[in-house]
Amino acid sequence: MSSSPSVAIVILNWNGQKMLEEFLPFIFSSTYDNYSVIVADNGSTDNSIPFLKEFYPQVQILKNDVNKGFAKGYNDALKAITAEYYVLLNNDVEAGPGWIEPVIELMQSDTLIAACQPKILSYVDKNTFEYAGACGGWLDAYGYPFARGRVFDICETDRGQYDTVQQIFWATGACLFVRAEAFHSVGGFDEYFFAHQEEIDLCWRLQLAGNKIFVQPKSVVYHIGGGTLPVGDKRKVYLNFRNNLVMLTKNLPVAHAVWKIPFRIGLNKIFALKALFKGNGTAFTAVFKAHFHYLKWLLFKKNKKIPQNKTAKLQGMYKGLVIWQYFIKKKKTFSEIVTTKDNI
Repeated sequence: MSSSPSVAIVILNWNGQKMLEEFLPFIFSSTYDNYSVIVADNGSTDNSIPFLKEFYPQVQILKNDVNKGFAKGYNDALKAITAEYYVLLNNDVEAGPGWIEPVIELMQSDTLIAACQPKILSYVDKNTFEYAGACGGWLDAYGYPFARGRVFDICETDRGQYDTVQQIFWATGACLFVRAEAFHSVGGFDEYFFAHQEEIDLCWRLQLAGNKIFVQPKSVVYHIGGGTLPVGDKRKVYLNFRNNLVMLTKNLPVAHAVWKIPFRIGLNKIFALKALFKGNGTAFTAVFKAHFHYLKWLLFKKNKKIPQNKTAKLQGMYKGLVIWQYFIKKKKTFSEIVTTKDNI
């Protein structure tokens, strides 16, 4: 019997038969000696489930009748899975044989490490960081997410410049290693989010509860990305803007929230107007719809505050405004924007 911690690799799937066909062989090449693979199917209407039953009978299938989104889809699945660690893995990720061991070894070295991600490179261009998390997620003081190796739409070439193990603010939902006990202790994902930025919200709450978030670049996976909602999709724009405001409201200290959130809403309106002037009326509408539903959430939703560790020091938070650095000062890479003194 293995003495290694149990690892449940949980793949949330929605009409992803082709992805499962392509990427499951990589998962089953894993050399870790105590893992299981579970596919949580989110109401697929393709042949995903018949395919799994025929070609991968060793895969446990958890079936939802409808698409519950990323947040509730995973929450419901993880309630039914017993393991010391979960790996929440997109169905469009290529993983190498030794991708699990470095992360688990790191997390085992410190019980306060609640979540961790590997280095995420592009499946299409394997020398380039991939948008969804790159080499560890950061957040600026006004809620704009970026990452080591990716600032807005600029993905850097991987030259080993971010190959240090480091605390970060958030770990990508495309390949999220999370300690099961820690995940459930903060209530899992916020199901209101449906999809987009729920992993940032989770990692923020984990940090506020006194935990740490890390990146382990010795583990490398390759991600296609954009498989569920393409970049620029109006639903994606809406969810990102709505969820970001909800996340800031939930997690910022009140003294910061009362002025940062109105400031952020103002910046969102500038983005929307620029989109409209460029002929992108759908993005303009999506932003204002997001603001309306945020206000509705603010009035009617009741959210439990996660108990906060008053001594917890947030890591991976940039003191400034990343859009100022990127658009005005023309700094396009993470290392140009963030210096060692910028971690608060």
